[in-house]
Amino acid sequence: QVQLVESGGGLVQAGDSLRLSCAASGRAFGTYAMGWFRQAPGKEREFVAAIRWTGSSTYYADSVKGRFTISRDNAKNTVYLQMNSLKPEDTAVYHCAETLRATFNVRPLSAYDYWGQGTQVTVSS
Repeated sequence: QVQLVESGGGLVQAGDSLRLSCAASGRAFGTYAMGWFRQAPGKEREFVAAIRWTGSSTYYADSVKGRFTISRDNAKNTVYLQMNSLKPEDTAVYHCAETLRATFNVRPLSAYDYWGQGTQVTVSS
């Protein structure tokens, strides 16, 4: 059973940076892609960023493009989300997700098989 554990969230001020980590364990097969999603209070979970486990393809939501960077360490089975120039509207619980399926579109929630419990990011103005 795959387990995903996020860390690195916290309370910061607008303009600050945070780096989130997501460590994966329990894989029986190779992963295809990993992603980050976020859910603010009263809102639906939304796509933030994704990275394919081989190659260099990365994907971002328009709202974070140029501020957030997703990366991975295959040897550590860990994916990171570097968040710079944080804004109050980035406040949310951030979840990482993993898919074992070869999928063309890595943005929908339905593309992912496993989810972490999430880490809270709060950005004050």
